[in-house]
Amino acid sequence: MTPSKILFYFCLSFILGIFFSSILQATQYPTLIFLIFGVFLISFLKRSKELVVFVFCLLFLLVGIWRHQIAISKIENNQLQNYFGQNITFTGIVDEEPDRREKTTKLTIKVEGLGEKVLITKWPYPEYEYGDKLKITGQLEEPQVFEDFSYKDYLSKEGIFGLLYYPQIELMEKNQGNALKKFLISLKNESQESLNKIMPLPQAAFMEALLFGQEGNISEIWKEKLNITGTRHIAAVSGMNITILTFLLFDFLLSLGFWRQQSLIASIILIFFYILMIGAPSSAVRAGIMACLFIMAQYFGRISTGSRAIVLAATIMLVLNPLLLLSDVGFQLSFLAIMGLIYLQPILSEFFQKIPNTFQLRYNLSGTLSAQIFTLPVLIYNFGQISLISPLTNILILPFLPLATILGFIFSALGIIFATLGQIFSLPAYFLLTYFIKTIDFFSKIPWANLRFQNVSWLFLFNFYLILGIVVWQLNKKQKLKFLQY
Repeated sequence: MTPSKILFYFCLSFILGIFFSSILQATQYPTLIFLIFGVFLISFLKRSKELVVFVFCLLFLLVGIWRHQIAISKIENNQLQNYFGQNITFTGIVDEEPDRREKTTKLTIKVEGLGEKVLITKWPYPEYEYGDKLKITGQLEEPQVFEDFSYKDYLSKEGIFGLLYYPQIELMEKNQGNALKKFLISLKNESQESLNKIMPLPQAAFMEALLFGQEGNISEIWKEKLNITGTRHIAAVSGMNITILTFLLFDFLLSLGFWRQQSLIASIILIFFYILMIGAPSSAVRAGIMACLFIMAQYFGRISTGSRAIVLAATIMLVLNPLLLLSDVGFQLSFLAIMGLIYLQPILSEFFQKIPNTFQLRYNLSGTLSAQIFTLPVLIYNFGQISLISPLTNILILPFLPLATILGFIFSALGIIFATLGQIFSLPAYFLLTYFIKTIDFFSKIPWANLRFQNVSWLFLFNFYLILGIVVWQLNKKQKLKFLQY
């Protein structure tokens, strides 16, 4: 058993410990500790190397439980809970870019002296920016737990423990945040302004969502069309979106004639420039790290090593924030999408051998389907619907997504310097976006395009992934036998 394989098992055990801690009651832990202690004594007496590794796996499982309990304890003992339901006055700094919507604006405020965050809902005006120091007076409320969704858990994973609705706000100081983050947000805002001046609606709204993950200018009718066709991910900075985008970008550069090393370096630079441009949200950073590790594994030609690197990256992220495992759908989607690319994409690529690989069609088809198959149960469980025509619409759109993204960055950047030049370079992107819009509109009108589910049980997730795991394992086993016989 190699050291890398042992580390892989330790990481999986740690992740499993966090999972158990998330679903089990604390009263069940003593039984688990007793079991670990018993196995440890047996391994000491038998002195078996495999048994020793197994014992340490159990110990890492226990560490995972312990780490998750620390995070839960922090939530349960947060100091803000002492003020729920009370009118309070405090000072804090706007910690994230304001989330501006049609009728409201949401501000994430880091409370001075506590280091904990609250989420404020306010009227659109007056406007505040990242780094503004504010004096706030209002009633602090606890996030609710609904029947099918825990808003409390959703916010807690980001360190947000309280809510205020339409409080009194007074600006005290400006530019109190991180200078680099402030610059990146300003750069993004200038790019958005340039984009909206150069390109008409609805193309500008789609490009804004594609580049920056902001779909505020996309109408509710079009959002529903995106849901029906399974293309909503192109209008949101999701883990799955960044994973697929990185995968397609790498292959797009290869198809242009770049060497593998050049494509690898360029893909990593472009994807992280993209993440920085959108303000570096934590979900995008995590997905970017995972996706770049995957294409590095592709470059070195060691897919099995790639899966271990992805699990190691997930472990490091969960050490920092163990609440991501069950509370962050973006984390789940990015992890599952990459595992699909690692284990299922090579199988489907061989299965689609008769499909021509012009414009990387076969490669993109197998990659897109692999990611979607692995993420399908999580999408059904969390959102209660799937698009039956999603594979087809994504096959028609995704091959051109990296090109549209790159062109969008180019013409929005040029538009800041020289508007006329930006307009000239926006034409190819305009035609691509028009093609996306027409395709989505056409397929959204098909009556059977969307299938909805109600009250999906966690047993569905368990059974689906159990069957999927067995099928993929058997298919990979057959491929290895074919290779050995050849």
